[in-house]
Amino acid sequence: MHSDSADDVRKGIRGYLKIGIALWVFTVITVAVNQVHLAVPLAVTVALLIALTKGSMVAAVFMHLSHEKRWIYGSLILCVVGFVLVICLPLFTIGDTIGTPIDVARGAAEHAAR
Repeated sequence: MHSDSADDVRKGIRGYLKIGIALWVFTVITVAVNQVHLAVPLAVTVALLIALTKGSMVAAVFMHLSHEKRWIYGSLILCVVGFVLVICLPLFTIGDTIGTPIDVARGAAEHAAR
């Protein structure tokens, strides 16, 4: 009986180590993506997707949500849906001119009209 609990502890530690390594790998990916210098809306979207992945791993394993009841998953899914909507917000700003000086926006509009 003692060996069963020791095996459970080893499996738990192994799982924590796997998640720790995965979090480290995603951190390296985050730094690598930053070096690519993507357009701001795409960069924000990619960063939020990586953060969503890392946050899900932390919540599932370290916060033990993978062992909780269904209603907790319901609230987690609601949060994920809201987060996905927030992720999509930068994509909606690709064509806007908010924050662009007026003369630059006017010149771009005139150039597009030609």
